[in-house]
Amino acid sequence: MPAAPLDVETLTRAPKVLLHDHLDGGLRPQTVLELADEVGYRELPADEPEALGRWFREAADSGSLERYLLTFAHTVAVMQRPEAVQRVARECALDLAADGVVYAEVRMAPELLTAGGMSLDAAVEAMLDGYAQGSREAAAAGRPIVVGTLLCAMRQADRWVEVAEQVVRHRDAGVVGFDLAGPEDGFPPDRIPAAIELLDRAGAHRTIHAGEAAGIESIRAALDGAGAERLGHGVRIADEVPVDGPLGELAERVRDEQVPLEVAPSSNVQTGAYPTLADHPVDRLHRAGFAVTLNTDNRLMSGVSATSELAAVVDTFGWGWDDVQAVAERALRGGFADDAVRARVFTDVLRPGFEALRP
Repeated sequence: MPAAPLDVETLTRAPKVLLHDHLDGGLRPQTVLELADEVGYRELPADEPEALGRWFREAADSGSLERYLLTFAHTVAVMQRPEAVQRVARECALDLAADGVVYAEVRMAPELLTAGGMSLDAAVEAMLDGYAQGSREAAAAGRPIVVGTLLCAMRQADRWVEVAEQVVRHRDAGVVGFDLAGPEDGFPPDRIPAAIELLDRAGAHRTIHAGEAAGIESIRAALDGAGAERLGHGVRIADEVPVDGPLGELAERVRDEQVPLEVAPSSNVQTGAYPTLADHPVDRLHRAGFAVTLNTDNRLMSGVSATSELAAVVDTFGWGWDDVQAVAERALRGGFADDAVRARVFTDVLRPGFEALRP
């Protein structure tokens, strides 16, 4: 039998792996409205789901990372109660599973959820409860998914140690690693050494936002200063990957060590890193042998899904099934869940899913 055509329908069915998806960037517009109504939040710019979703996309499509990040004020505002966090996490797992995602690591900064008095512990437990419930429901519907939790500390704040402690405390309950998010410029990833030392002592996994708004040196700092195992975005490594000519020193290291790049092309275009998808280096990096993975970043703000992001790259750069499968398998290898969990996903879900599409 010939392989299935590469179109949106088959890409929806294809098993996908996400390593970079923000919980507070993926709410359903209807959920935002309902949660806002429950707590009396009156600042939303629209009162109808379609219009609200459109506002998020248009506000994020500004060419500025700073303005893009401002859209999160609304989603975070309605997530200040444990039951709200639990609902959003449950729906996240269900939405990803419905889109064919079989393994996901979803990240959130629990410190952003404490404005109403919720503790970091309560915020993390609500996330874990929601993901677990959503995963059970998805499995019952024939769409199994494994969701791991990444906890972000905000670079510009001083709660890194507390967040690192949460990573260690909850790592047997579904928290798989640590992340640093927020502004890269001016806030180096080794600014609070005690947090990095705590993670080192515990052998905790970490991925660091780097090489998005800032350049090559932010990537070097993430690797050498924070011990990053993966790079959140990391696309500015392309500054050392000329179309013709040798790789730069850091690019050669990232390629040779197969450091996973959590690339989110649509988000990068929205925040002004690249003018169009055709100008984005995702294909160039993939062809040059870098460990490229494809990710959504913020599904609400970017108006994307795992499938739409994959379909856009396939259409723009002419990717085939070999590329699609390679990216999924590479992302699974780069995941922070236990080896046994990832091996089970590969054997029971990922490999059979691709075999059904390309016998």
